[in-house]
Amino acid sequence: MSDALSRRFEAAQTIVQKAADMALAMRPAPGGPQGSLKHAQDWLTETDGKVESFISQEMKALFPDDGFQGEEEGQTRTGSLKWVVDPIDGTANYARGRNRWCVSLGLMDGDTPVLGVVAAPCVQEFYTARLNHGAFMNGKPIHASPVKDPKISMIELGWSHVSKREEFLKHADAILKTGAMIRTIGSGTMSLVDVASGRSDGHFEMAINLWDVAAALVLLKEAGAYTSSFLKDGGLHQPTPVLTAAPGIADLLSKTVNIPLEAP
Repeated sequence: MSDALSRRFEAAQTIVQKAADMALAMRPAPGGPQGSLKHAQDWLTETDGKVESFISQEMKALFPDDGFQGEEEGQTRTGSLKWVVDPIDGTANYARGRNRWCVSLGLMDGDTPVLGVVAAPCVQEFYTARLNHGAFMNGKPIHASPVKDPKISMIELGWSHVSKREEFLKHADAILKTGAMIRTIGSGTMSLVDVASGRSDGHFEMAINLWDVAAALVLLKEAGAYTSSFLKDGGLHQPTPVLTAAPGIADLLSKTVNIPLEAP
């Protein structure tokens, strides 16, 4: 890895850790949701904007020629290297004082994800990956699950306001018929890193955005998970389906939801 990317990798880890600490300090207490709705079940909190602004300003000061894209403000700077941030992934959980949320920051070199950093402070987990250098949680290597039997597999099925109810139910029924267990826990990024760490065996979502996956795509590749061609399928510019799976059930899951998977 070049010195330029190494410096960015180190800076990203420091900045994401600070951003996660900021978000944790601002987290609402458990109870009713605090924030406003952008769409059905799509929450926005004060923290989202503050965390995104903090990361943007820090990156601009350190790497002024890099591009920047966030969930809340969109693409605010351009460059051959582009940072992509989801300031709070799992905002609905965050807004209710739940633990399953994270800060996600990825670096794209053109249309190739090269760095990923994800911090989930409530569960004290910090994920890092850089292209061709492995994937890690809290400094220890992680790998996709060895599971091959769908009857002992766990698959997360993501949902958002752009998902069609009929398609969601169709896919849920098809996955259940394989014998797999379904989960829907409300953070696309954390579900993807669960596949990278072997905690779950697959994730499928009918429409997800670049900021949800930019960091996780590097983690998945480096951890040995199979993943659909999200970026080639339009994910750089619009909500796009994503499928990822442990190698042992990749073929079955691919056929089940009719989306091709690529080896890492």
